[in-house]
Amino acid sequence: MKKLLAVLLTLALMLGMCSAVAEEEPIKLTLWTFQELHTQLYKEMEASWNANPDNPKIEIDMQVYPYDDMHSKLTLALQSGEGAPDIVDIEINQFANYLKGDIQLADINDIVEPIKDKLVMSRFNNYAKDGKYYGIDHHIGACIMFYNTEILEAAGINYQDIKTWEDYHEAGKVVLEKTGKPMCTWESTDCWSIYPLVNQHGGDWLTPDGQVRMDEPVVVNTLAFMKSMLDDGTAVAAPGGFHHAEEYYGEMNGGAFASVSMPFWYLNRFTDYMPDLSGKMKVAPMPLWSDGGHKSAQMGGTGTAVVKTSANLDIAKQWLAYATLSFEGCVKTWTILGFDPIMTEVYGAPEMMEPNKFFDYYGNDIFDMLKTLLDDIPDTCISEYFPAASDIVKQHMAYDLVIGGGDPEAIAQSCAQELRDAID
Repeated sequence: MKKLLAVLLTLALMLGMCSAVAEEEPIKLTLWTFQELHTQLYKEMEASWNANPDNPKIEIDMQVYPYDDMHSKLTLALQSGEGAPDIVDIEINQFANYLKGDIQLADINDIVEPIKDKLVMSRFNNYAKDGKYYGIDHHIGACIMFYNTEILEAAGINYQDIKTWEDYHEAGKVVLEKTGKPMCTWESTDCWSIYPLVNQHGGDWLTPDGQVRMDEPVVVNTLAFMKSMLDDGTAVAAPGGFHHAEEYYGEMNGGAFASVSMPFWYLNRFTDYMPDLSGKMKVAPMPLWSDGGHKSAQMGGTGTAVVKTSANLDIAKQWLAYATLSFEGCVKTWTILGFDPIMTEVYGAPEMMEPNKFFDYYGNDIFDMLKTLLDDIPDTCISEYFPAASDIVKQHMAYDLVIGGGDPEAIAQSCAQELRDAID
């Protein structure tokens, strides 16, 4: 009898151990991204999630692909119904392509709506359709100014006195006269110069229902202002065509230009590729348009989405909410990635002010500046035709204006007609 009891106890213990092992088996998720940098945040938030005993254990297979390859692979997987990941990063200019027809992404209203009063919702509208949200961005992408104070001070200019674009242009004339250096560069092969100025001015390429706005007066006037700076030499074409070119990094790092307007996340381009400007660069709001508009604009982005065919849909959404919408996740968006978080309540938190390479480079007033912009970040109309509009700006509008020196109204009309033809 005692032997039988011992055997039964042994079996019970073994079954208990097997049960414990089974319970500890992690839920496996697959995540695709085209941005290696994002995996730094994802790995940190995976470990943090698993450290909480109340959460089911997860194991995320993070796969990084080249930009074009990943989006093509995703399209094929969603069309075939086979091989799609649970979670995927989709670049903002591509996102509208996945909101056509039978949408294969899961709506995430259940994780966004309860905290929307804490979020910069204009960023979620980029990834929405018919009242449903499908993607979460890592950052606001607020456009700001980066000023080389060494150049400006040599010309007797205080960057904090620049309030309007007219002030900016006039300051540029002084800088050019006294230092021989242009105030800024405009891109000729990309949209990072033209679109932020148009968007801040109150314009856009499209309406939500697909009507073309590319030839509206606000667009023409914005292009005319940019051309006026090109005409007098206060602005020149960006070396290499755009502000991510090696040629641009090299010349900017050497002190060739007094300023540049780019999104907040461009902070890490200076720290990583233009180290010689450390201590010389300061950030500030974009100058304002005297005839109306907004304090800033939003540019760039990645909508992280959950595929609705995921076998672990609820867990995938819960983890995504924790990684990107929690207080901890949004703080790490800054401390790990150097991005401007989409949750407004993190600004001013002590965790956001811990020393890092960005404060060392720019000073400690970065967020004092950024907080002044959060109440006026305009929407962008990321409709299904936005990718076509962006291509037209990159291939024609920017080049024709910056290199071709064309008439702003004629350029706007030509590009608008090209977009209408593409839509029709």
